[in-house]
Amino acid sequence: MKAFVVDKYNKKGILRLAEMPEPELLDNDVLVEIHAAGVNLLDSKVRTGEFKLILPYRRPFILGHDVAGTVVRVGSKVRKFKPGDDVYSRPRDGRIGTFAEFIAIDEADVALKPKNLSMEEAASIPLVGLTAWQALIERATLKNGQKVFIQAGSGGVGTFAIQLAKHLGATVATTASAVSANLVKGLGADVVVDYRKDDFEKVLSGYDVVLNSQDAKTLEKSLKVLKPGGKLISISGPPDPEFAKAQGLNLVLRLMLRLLSRRIRSKAKRRGVGFSFLFMWAQGDQLSKITSLIESGAIRPVVDRVFPFEATNEALTYVETGRAKGKVVIKVS
Repeated sequence: MKAFVVDKYNKKGILRLAEMPEPELLDNDVLVEIHAAGVNLLDSKVRTGEFKLILPYRRPFILGHDVAGTVVRVGSKVRKFKPGDDVYSRPRDGRIGTFAEFIAIDEADVALKPKNLSMEEAASIPLVGLTAWQALIERATLKNGQKVFIQAGSGGVGTFAIQLAKHLGATVATTASAVSANLVKGLGADVVVDYRKDDFEKVLSGYDVVLNSQDAKTLEKSLKVLKPGGKLISISGPPDPEFAKAQGLNLVLRLMLRLLSRRIRSKAKRRGVGFSFLFMWAQGDQLSKITSLIESGAIRPVVDRVFPFEATNEALTYVETGRAKGKVVIKVS
């Protein structure tokens, strides 16, 4: 099968289009013929080796973390799916590889594709949808009437998280450029801060939750937005000791991550707020709940551009510019 692979970690390197063997099907796996694959900034970070200590892939490996397609074969122990089912997924770490024609995925990581979405729209959902779900519902336990600040509202995670937060009954603030203001307001944002003109920490206060996706400087500014007892959840780092423990990392890596996050954890403690790092995980049951929200009309996908499979490197470069409104998708078949 054709696939785009990482041969070596390189910040300026490109993915190689290669002929790869069809993936091995384990007892609990479904083999999916890929119709579309979402492109994420995570793909870029994995390609450059930013996560190689946490995610030690053996090169060459196929890149890609989002998929929508059709089940063509199932393992002997699979009970939830059958050949012909249209599905979508964020395959678990260690078994990624959606920039290809086929992928084998553990059925626990798979959900039926929303009936009202095209394959390209469905492929835009899993990683950002699960990130928002795990941040706002699992970690923040966001409730009706609370206030949440979601950074970068026009990005992939932002466009989904705004809609999920509004569905939960929260008041939502976000940052966006003037060009993107109407987009995020249309998704449900109540307060839009133009990051090119205003400092959000001077405009916002008394928030229950902040979802941080930006740099370390923005992370520290976010503490000022929260009320005592609030929660700062970061999907862009730094990883904290709880994450290191959950990943089963060795003692040296645990110490490294403790030191990396010490500054923000100390500042959060002094302000009486909580800090945690979220590295989203594959979860088919949560994705099924997201399917229900999409089919009910509570959440809609936001797709910026669809690239042909042959232009996968161009799609990744476009994502790296940070200019995409919503998600970028590759059409495979």
